[in-house]
Amino acid sequence: MELELTRKQFRRLLDLVYIGNWILNSTRGEDRFKDYDEVESLLFGRAAIEGMPTLAELYQGDVIPSRAFAEGGIHEAIMEYENNVFFEILAEDLARRDMDDVPIDESNLEELNRRIDAYIDEFEAHGTDNITVDC
Repeated sequence: MELELTRKQFRRLLDLVYIGNWILNSTRGEDRFKDYDEVESLLFGRAAIEGMPTLAELYQGDVIPSRAFAEGGIHEAIMEYENNVFFEILAEDLARRDMDDVPIDESNLEELNRRIDAYIDEFEAHGTDNITVDC
């Protein structure tokens, strides 16, 4: 297979591969999807050839994203995504709970969306400061 990319496109591809592999493997411990690690290693191995040697390093015989790459802001993008998804999922879960987890259809979709929006507004204003659990 042959693929031609500009230097900038290749750099963006490295970001995408890292983010994808992070999502798939970061919580799996020893049970990683090794084939995704191999693709990441293959692409980061090309970084030096493409004039970006600081983006990859050798670790236990494998080419991996370098510490400089990982600490260069990519995790800020991942964290922003995770924060947004967290609040969206939490808002929907709470809204469905408030509606007694009834199946959602055309008759109650508007109410669900109204409740989700209210939770999102609360989270945007106060984060999780007003969430409590009675024990």
